[in-house]
Amino acid sequence: MEDRLIQIAETCLQGAERHTMTFPQIVGALMQEGFESYSIDFRRAKAVYYRPDGESVELGTLRPNAPVAEFFDAASIQAAIREAQQLAPGYTYEGFCRKVMEAGCAGYIVSFSGRRAVYFGRTAETHVEHFPQ
Repeated sequence: MEDRLIQIAETCLQGAERHTMTFPQIVGALMQEGFESYSIDFRRAKAVYYRPDGESVELGTLRPNAPVAEFFDAASIQAAIREAQQLAPGYTYEGFCRKVMEAGCAGYIVSFSGRRAVYFGRTAETHVEHFPQ
């Protein structure tokens, strides 16, 4: 993958982790550069950014100090998503990650063309969150 595209993915990941970019800004930046999706794996502390031609880049993420809970609590995951969407006072991406991990989320994948994010648990339970209109 071109160094420029790797840099875009790194900038977006750092923007989330440092709370300098919102989710819509990250999605917009990645789409503009031709990415089609990305995934976050909390258990491995990895992010993978995918392009439609099959190329991808894997980056290390910050590891929140929380294990992925055994049981998947979709309602708690949805509540954390709502806080993020509303940029609730005190919201941080790290706090979001910790909350969803404590609710049993092992990772998520964001599809730009599908306009959704799919959150999944250790036993493959899922919660699908469609992008706000």
